[in-house]
Formats: sequence, structure tokens, C-alpha cells
Amino acid sequence: QLQLVQSGGGLVQPGGSLRLSCLTSGFTLEDYAIGWFRQAPGKEREGVSGISESDDDTYYADSVKGRFTISRDNAKNTTYLQMNGLKPEDTAVYYCVAVGERELRIVSTPELMCVMGQRIDFGSWGQGTQVTVSS
Repeated sequence: QLQLVQSGGGLVQPGGSLRLSCLTSGFTLEDYAIGWFRQAPGKEREGVSGISESDDDTYYADSVKGRFTISRDNAKNTTYLQMNGLKPEDTAVYYCVAVGERELRIVSTPELMCVMGQRIDFGSWGQGTQVTVSS
């Protein structure tokens, strides 16, 4: 059974940093692409970042480019989202998503995964973690 357990959210001041973790179990992480999405109250879901299963392709939304970094450690079954230079508009619930072989035939790149995932549900999702950026 696929499981994704998130950690690392919290309250941080503007300009601060947080690292989100997504610990996976029940599947071989290296066979899956991972995406990070966020949703703020009253706003649509946003595809923030994605990393390919082969770790050779990443995507970042324009809103986070240059501030966020996605990475994965297959040996630890964990994917990370390092968030630096946080802004109040980054406040949202963040979700990690694992996308496997069958769905990768459609969302074949991290960019496609993040863009299409804004409106279409696919993959296996973590429980969500709150990130609040406020002074």
C-alpha cells in the first residue's frame, strides 16, 4: 500500500526557510516522479515543483523559482522541498504526490505533472502540511 507521510511545515517569518519532507513507503521511490502542490484558502491548487523518477528533470512554478529546491533521496525513501526566502503569499497547505508508471505515460514530465495536477487528481497524495508565513 502506497503511503506518503509529510513533515516539516510550520510558522515562519517572511524571509525565513522551511524544509518539507515526504517519506514514502509501500513502493520503490525511484520508479516514481514526485510533485509538490499547494492550496491556499479560496485559491486554486498550484503545482509548485516536480522531480522526475530518474532525477534528471525538475520543474518550478514561476512563483517559487529561485527560492525553492526539490530533491530526493531514494535510499531514504524521502523527497524534500527546501523553501527559502518565504513570503506571506507562500502560505498554504502543501501536498506531495507520487506518480507511477501508468500515469507517467500521460504526465511524462515534471512540468506536465505540475500543470495538469492543478485541475486533475492523479497519483498518491500525502496528508498535507500547513506552511504559514507571517510576522
